[in-house]
Amino acid sequence: MLIDFHTHVFPDALAPRTISKLAEISECLPQSDGTVAGLLAKMNQWGVDMAVTLHIATKPGQQTNVNNFAASIQGERLLSFGSIHPDAPDALQELERIKALGLHGVKLHPDYQDFFVDESRLFPLYSRMAELKLPLVLHCGWDPFSPSLTHCPPHRLAMVLKAFPELVVIGAHLGGMNQYDEAERCLAGRYPNLYMDLSMSPRYCSDPAQFLRIIRAQGADHVLFGTDCPWGSGHETLTYLRSAGLTSSEEKQILFQNACRLLGISPR
Repeated sequence: MLIDFHTHVFPDALAPRTISKLAEISECLPQSDGTVAGLLAKMNQWGVDMAVTLHIATKPGQQTNVNNFAASIQGERLLSFGSIHPDAPDALQELERIKALGLHGVKLHPDYQDFFVDESRLFPLYSRMAELKLPLVLHCGWDPFSPSLTHCPPHRLAMVLKAFPELVVIGAHLGGMNQYDEAERCLAGRYPNLYMDLSMSPRYCSDPAQFLRIIRAQGADHVLFGTDCPWGSGHETLTYLRSAGLTSSEEKQILFQNACRLLGISPR
């Protein structure tokens, strides 16, 4: 079984414009057209059984529509995380609605949403996510949208993990995209409430030895397979993982067992 814990899709009407804009920002050739159908086609091509779709409210007024769309696309193969915007006056109430909609967690992107991950104004939101047992996926490390200012560097994320030990956090991009030295030093293996996903690792973590060190320090039972589709490739990520020198047991944990545990589903 293979579960991709980090994918993105958009409503059909918005996908062409959104993908074009994001491709220009990231200087990255998209792997799919950003639609649900496009993601499912890639999943079939890559041998992915299930995927977690992550959604981001980049403006306070987008929360309702974003979460309604996230709920509408859930099915046998797709499970969705919703989003809130820290500047929305009803962000706490929207967390309740995310839970009621049956969404599986929350995605925040500190760069696109313009906040630092350890700002105190986020603390009530983190606390409520923990109470509702909604895991939080955070973009961690550098991002081409904000190349000179990182809003969630590993050392700031470490402060949140320590302050909110009951909050399950998935640190995207191996805990710090393009900041792997700091992720290895400040995060790996230090916080039992932290999971890391592998998204974009083949592109930015160019040292296979460091890739393996981070996974081993973090523990394979707290690492998740993820591509960041449409930006990352399933074939590329799977090949990179399988060339790392992990045991078969460690690979199974990363490929699907950890995701099943977090999502509360049974392996197939």
